[in-house]
Amino acid sequence: MKSVCIFAGSSLGEKESYRNIASKLGQELVKNNFSIVYGGGSVGLMGEIANAVLNSGGKVTGVITNRLKEVEVGHKNLTKLVVVKSMHERKAKMAELSDAIISLPGGVGTWEEFFEALAWNQLGIHSKPIILLNVDNYYEDLYKFAVKACSEGFIPQSTLDDFILTDSITRAIKEIINFTPQDNTQWFERLKN
Repeated sequence: MKSVCIFAGSSLGEKESYRNIASKLGQELVKNNFSIVYGGGSVGLMGEIANAVLNSGGKVTGVITNRLKEVEVGHKNLTKLVVVKSMHERKAKMAELSDAIISLPGGVGTWEEFFEALAWNQLGIHSKPIILLNVDNYYEDLYKFAVKACSEGFIPQSTLDDFILTDSITRAIKEIINFTPQDNTQWFERLKN
């Protein structure tokens, strides 16, 4: 594993802990020889983690759409900035360039990116560690909802197992380092019954 995709808010959120965890995560990823791929913005938690990685001597690839380059203020000091036409291209490119995914706190866009990555694991499009960094229990209720969806028969246990929730940067990095890709094609077997 060499590159971690970061999904994060274009806002800083209301708690200083969100900003602090983004900076610390960036520093720890560099210490563990990871580069990052992220949405390319210079604002919010996206900007915080990009700056932390760059300031620690790491490499950062941003992927941003033409439209969001203005709204999210495309970061000007990245190792590489890829500009694409659509959000679909953006997510596909970030997936292509990364080996693992960590989601920091964020809003609808961050959630959507996280769930698409989880769905791609379920469908066997890729097999990657997908981690929600649960800062101050930000994602606790979302995880509980996933557990409910599994108990109600809407997601398989294997997908719930891929839904890694932790408040520890150390554990997140260990999950990435120790990850073994899975053959998720068994999900399709249920459709034959």
